[in-house]
Amino acid sequence: MPTQTLTLQELAARLNDALSAEYQAVVMYTTYAAAVQGPYRPQLRAFFQAEIPDELGHAQFLADKVVALGMSPSVEVREVPQASDPVEMLRNVRDAEQEAIRTYKRLAEAAHELGEQGLATRLETMVEDETEHFEETDKILAGW
Repeated sequence: MPTQTLTLQELAARLNDALSAEYQAVVMYTTYAAAVQGPYRPQLRAFFQAEIPDELGHAQFLADKVVALGMSPSVEVREVPQASDPVEMLRNVRDAEQEAIRTYKRLAEAAHELGEQGLATRLETMVEDETEHFEETDKILAGW
């Protein structure tokens, strides 16, 4: 099925939505790092905390790009799923990372179609980052 080309304004709106998801990731990792309990708390706390700088970097890039495209960056945070045990936390993280991968792939394709090669390349790098996060989380869950 062919992709319908977006306008730059529509692309900016979708980038803004992705920005809200990055804010969610920062809050989720921060909250889970504080709340995780059990025998693997030190390792999981460190794992969650280690992801925060990447997500903040993604958020800053998206906010800057949204402004460059003539819009105001979102200040909305997607709802963070509550979790009371480490496995539930990890599943929520894995699901969010998987959604981010899908989102950034679609956005990269749209950016290519609009001739925004620099943006497309950066979004593809973000796909790599999110894929690494997804795979690490999946490996942890596989051994649970």
